[in-house]
Amino acid sequence: MTVPKLSPQLLPDIAPRDVPAALMAALQARFGARCATGLAVREQHGRDESSFDVPPPAAVVFVESTDDVAEVVRLAAMYAVPIIPFGVGSSLEGHVLAVQGGISIDMNGMNRVLAVNAEDLTVTVQPGVTRKQVNEELRSHGLFFPIDPGAVASIGGMTATRASGTNAVRYGTMRENVLALEVVTASAEVIRTGSRARKSSAGYDLTRLFVGSEGTLGVITEITLRVYPLPEAISAAICSFPTLEAAVRSTIQTIQLGVPIARVELIDRHAVRAVNRHSGLSLREEPLLLMEFHGSPAGVEEQAKTVQQIAHEMGGQDFEWASTPEERTRLWTARHNAYFAGVQSRPGCRAITTDVCVPISRLADCLLESVDEAEASGIPYFLVGHVGDGNFHFGYLIDPTDAAEREAAEALNHALVERALRLDGTCTGEHGVGLHKMDFLVAEAGEGAMAVMRALKHALDPQDIMNPGKILRPA
Repeated sequence: MTVPKLSPQLLPDIAPRDVPAALMAALQARFGARCATGLAVREQHGRDESSFDVPPPAAVVFVESTDDVAEVVRLAAMYAVPIIPFGVGSSLEGHVLAVQGGISIDMNGMNRVLAVNAEDLTVTVQPGVTRKQVNEELRSHGLFFPIDPGAVASIGGMTATRASGTNAVRYGTMRENVLALEVVTASAEVIRTGSRARKSSAGYDLTRLFVGSEGTLGVITEITLRVYPLPEAISAAICSFPTLEAAVRSTIQTIQLGVPIARVELIDRHAVRAVNRHSGLSLREEPLLLMEFHGSPAGVEEQAKTVQQIAHEMGGQDFEWASTPEERTRLWTARHNAYFAGVQSRPGCRAITTDVCVPISRLADCLLESVDEAEASGIPYFLVGHVGDGNFHFGYLIDPTDAAEREAAEALNHALVERALRLDGTCTGEHGVGLHKMDFLVAEAGEGAMAVMRALKHALDPQDIMNPGKILRPA
């Protein structure tokens, strides 16, 4: 499969749409001080963790209810003005950027846990709730929500990008764990999809349509999630390896043997070095796996012994175990800080991030060839990955003022995606398409599937006001 060469102009070459004074007056009349037009607020809502620089939105509306969202959409639709949902701004692909101007809808005021149904293992929340808030609420019920992308992301943003993270190898992604939604459509109608039932054959699966739609089909205002009993026993471990290949081969063998490991994360030597400096740790500066096991005490012990034996056969050493919450937190700090530690390792840089995912049997082929290319390029980088499900991330650290460095990093990314697609993988395992991967999506999905996506977009959002310029390039 051939990936089309990226245009030198990654951003859609479309001028921002005008925001009429009549719309601004209507928003300010309806929302008062909750409609902000100050530059500082607009700039805060006009950037995320991507490397793109885009002018900020014309205004930011701080919503507190579904009715508020519906009113913003109704007013924006009257003037065909774009609206961009905003959570915590932790996305890496430009999802919250106002590439065509418009109104940013800040969802953080919708931050309540609405209902915990412990007997049914479900929880219903508003989109501004973070995953940490959800788990704080669930802890007293003996439950937890496992999806952990690392960042303190909002549930609305995680749903919109079909996020996953460190626990996906055992518990799946947002796709498997969202049961029902409330959505405000482009016509300002409030609809509900799905229910708290664990399965349904009723009509089209609209819930799955909106999960991963990145705000381009509607604004998600309520989410019902699957939750799980807290494991009786949890144990975590780190293990260093002499080579990256040894760490990857250990992971592949663990998964292929059917070990029900909850998490298995790869951190390369560059990331380990950055994390040590950032967090004051003293991890061996070699490739390492960070693992976690859930289950009964006997089950956890059996899993751990199996994985330890596999790792030792591959040259793994310095197994360090952690059973208490404090010890596990210390170990997982290394993984969760890896992105920011990597970026801070080169002051003033921006990270070009990758997100390919391949079948587990092709993980070594894809990852190791890509590492060789990165080393040969001379571009500073770090590598982390949820390798238990074949997903890994390079962070190419570039000087944002150096066009040659950006071009070299994008060339590495292009080669990586082309390799992943050739191995029957995907250009994005969890970050979403956003701005950065629109051309890659065409190569992966094919023109026939893209035509279906465009038809869906036009049917649900004929004025193209829902987060325009994301996923699909403007016609």
